[in-house]
Amino acid sequence: MQLFEPGETAVVTGAGNGIGRAIAQALVREGVDTVFAEVNAHTAQEAVETAEGHGRAIAWTGDLARRDECQRLYDDALAQLGHVDIFVHSASPPRHEKDHLFGVDDETWRSMHAVNVDAAFFLGREFARQMIEKDIKGRLLLLTSLHSITPRNLPHYSSAKGAMDMMVKEFARSLGQFGIRANAMLPGAIAAGGFVADPALAKHIPLGRLGIAENLAPLALAVLSNKMGGYVTGTNIVVDGGLALTNWFEPPSMDL
Repeated sequence: MQLFEPGETAVVTGAGNGIGRAIAQALVREGVDTVFAEVNAHTAQEAVETAEGHGRAIAWTGDLARRDECQRLYDDALAQLGHVDIFVHSASPPRHEKDHLFGVDDETWRSMHAVNVDAAFFLGREFARQMIEKDIKGRLLLLTSLHSITPRNLPHYSSAKGAMDMMVKEFARSLGQFGIRANAMLPGAIAAGGFVADPALAKHIPLGRLGIAENLAPLALAVLSNKMGGYVTGTNIVVDGGLALTNWFEPPSMDL
């Protein structure tokens, strides 16, 4: 079954590694022309060069913590693709255990929210605007986290991901009348990108193993395909091997 119509296009942020890369490369395999947006030029180029399929893979580099760079991504994507059917937002700054409640500084807080929340809102809204103008039954997919619904001892990260979950609902509520769908995927312990998972974490996962980025890509394709997920919008899809069934984090040890 062909999941996407000929000529469909996508923009995927955070596409240089991890989940974003897995989804972007999966879209290319399905024949979707895709912009791989990434903050690191080397990883963006490597992800594009290893993409295989009938779709075009286009590298784009910029810092989405900056509004002018978000605008540049929007402009460049339309210049390269002509239109955008699919927007996937997976970009997020790295997170560190030292950035607990009393450890996180103002700049780290701002950067986490700028990339996750502000960039998602600006780009989601602008791509949706051109979808409406071009009568495109478009799709938005935001990669949030299991920690949008349970604490992580990283308040800047969890609060940003929680905001994205509600943003998906706002997008879905407003854009459904135009045939545009918006959803979130909530990964659990996925050993990909900048997350180095402790193998001992597997004992808390009912399926008994850590996840990998490729575990999310097939489900992302199904949600993004109007043939498969055409009646799915405004939902948060948990992909965690059952990890959400328990909150395994203890309160951190921290200096005031």
